[in-house]
Amino acid sequence: MSKEITSRKEDYAQWYNDLVIKGGLADYSAVRGCMVIKPYGFALWEEMRDELDRMFKETGHENAYFPLFIPKSFLSREAAHVEGFAKECAVVTHYRLKNDPDGGGIIVDPEAKLEEELIVRPTSETIIWNTYKTWIQSYRDLPLLINQWANVVRWEMRTRLFLRTTEFLWQEGHTAHANAEEAITEARLMLDVYTDFVENFMALPVIRGVKTPSERFAGAIDTYCIEAMMQDGKALQAGTSHFLGQNFAKAFDVKFSDKQNKLDYVWATSWGVSTRLVGALVMAHSDDEGLILPPKIAPIQVVIVPIYKGDERKELLDARGKELASALKKAGIRVKFDNNDNNRPGWKFAEYEKKGVPVRLALGLRDLDNHTVEVARRDTKDKMSLPAEGLIERIVLLLQEIQESMYRKALLFRDDHITKADDWDEFVRLLDEKGGFISAHWDGTPETEEAIKDKLKATIRCIPLNNPPENGKCILTGRPSKERVLFARAY
Repeated sequence: MSKEITSRKEDYAQWYNDLVIKGGLADYSAVRGCMVIKPYGFALWEEMRDELDRMFKETGHENAYFPLFIPKSFLSREAAHVEGFAKECAVVTHYRLKNDPDGGGIIVDPEAKLEEELIVRPTSETIIWNTYKTWIQSYRDLPLLINQWANVVRWEMRTRLFLRTTEFLWQEGHTAHANAEEAITEARLMLDVYTDFVENFMALPVIRGVKTPSERFAGAIDTYCIEAMMQDGKALQAGTSHFLGQNFAKAFDVKFSDKQNKLDYVWATSWGVSTRLVGALVMAHSDDEGLILPPKIAPIQVVIVPIYKGDERKELLDARGKELASALKKAGIRVKFDNNDNNRPGWKFAEYEKKGVPVRLALGLRDLDNHTVEVARRDTKDKMSLPAEGLIERIVLLLQEIQESMYRKALLFRDDHITKADDWDEFVRLLDEKGGFISAHWDGTPETEEAIKDKLKATIRCIPLNNPPENGKCILTGRPSKERVLFARAY
């Protein structure tokens, strides 16, 4: 185990922070609660962002950009929305600074107070729906399918790199429809897109479900979600998609004339995922030596490290390494040839292990003579010597195998951490000793939900979609229940 990285068993939270910092993903900022995303971390986010963007466009969505600032009065138009976000809002009150005449440095100019305060966006429903009012007049303008890549600010008291920061990057989709059925279909479609991405690109299995009323997005009729399981047995919400009904259309008077020339309010959805997914990726797959990244979204899929012995045949090793790198690039593989001789091969091996590069190729003099290459897998740490002939095809297949293997491993772990509980004592024991998702009955009341949260810090993560009916008794109150829900402690 690397001495730089705390073990998971010793301190899981510190292990996570060590990986993020030592793996070169992010750093702390001078601004409380904010982070600096380093080039390697941003490259990882770019791979995720670009794949999601492609998927959004394939489903007919277009990108746009809306202002960072939202007039305060906009938030107050939808009651549940403002109540949900009021405690997290950063507020701009002035627009100018000046030198303190008393020599105290720079101060806010009291003469530059805004007529109306501006909210730094915590989410964009209000500013977007105010805009949609001018874009939508007729059924011919629908559906309107817009996505935005942006940053948002939510004033968090307890922060953790990637998982919960005051400012974070995300995408937020905002769509308008002619009827409820079409909007619900859209919300479910985007949940499917998120599921596809997280499972097939992040190699992370998820449970698709719907949130309870108390856990819904502020202003939504229904919130659909995907929930993932981390290695410490805690859940993490990996994406949400909301059916907003006509709430925001009514708040901002967004109407359309239908084919019978009758006026009605449009129906809406919103949906989003954020840089929190980077944190999920770290916690779901990595080990005590560093990051383990799925090949499909790893910034570097293959690294080639030449092993020099002085200057002996150095030019030949470099030529062979560059030839390999070029062939891998032609095969569509993201590859790095690291012939920087400022660091020894052993240091490089450890560094790329920390960064989670899926495949490492080591090329030494013996390999040149034998026409072979040493290949090391990051996920299993297996090493093998492969012949140079046919190597590119083998690497392509190996990357596919690593991707599938990582998913299978995460799926086995997740499924092993879904446990049924039929009485309170068993429920408490499972939460404390095993963790994971606890499938249990709930009487459907927010009071019981809140009481369980207060007692155990466990929340209802979701009511799984296509949940089979099952008569039972609530885990806490003993009242009748018609289905099980999934509880967990969560990030």
